[in-house]
Amino acid sequence: MVEETQFINELQSEQTKDAAFKELIRLYKKRLYWHIRKMVLNHDDTDDVLQNSFIKIYKNIHLFKGESKLYSWMYRIATNEAITFLNKKAKHTGTTSEELKQNTLKNLEADVYFEGTEIQLKLQQAIATLPEKQQLVFNMKYFDELTYEELSEILDTSVGALKSSYHIAVKKITAILTED
Repeated sequence: MVEETQFINELQSEQTKDAAFKELIRLYKKRLYWHIRKMVLNHDDTDDVLQNSFIKIYKNIHLFKGESKLYSWMYRIATNEAITFLNKKAKHTGTTSEELKQNTLKNLEADVYFEGTEIQLKLQQAIATLPEKQQLVFNMKYFDELTYEELSEILDTSVGALKSSYHIAVKKITAILTED
């Protein structure tokens, strides 16, 4: 905890901000990339959202009060940036966010950056059928291996509600994957 406090002080100090931010990117770029990628599904869009997330983190690091862990705060920013991006893209293309996600899923197999197997593609398709909140909870719990307490900080939702969302999501995904 002392190390994180020291790091946050470096991020918030004008003298050390740039060097500390380079370290922040090195530490969290990959984790945030994959968190965003599970939401937007497309590599190029993920890179855009990741860049926007880091810009927002850089511009607002002085507002971070330490009431949660630093990565929880960053995950929240990245999550909100991804949702905003998807909503804007859906509006721009004249579709719903659900139609946009289905179209992106259809293109996922042809995506040169998608290295998954057929079952991984089916899993992504099953996840895409979930409501947005269940998708977030499932992805963050299953893939990112976050605890319910960490999810609660990031999504500002009670632990009980998150456990319920995750349980329902797992049941729905299992049903979809085992129906063939």
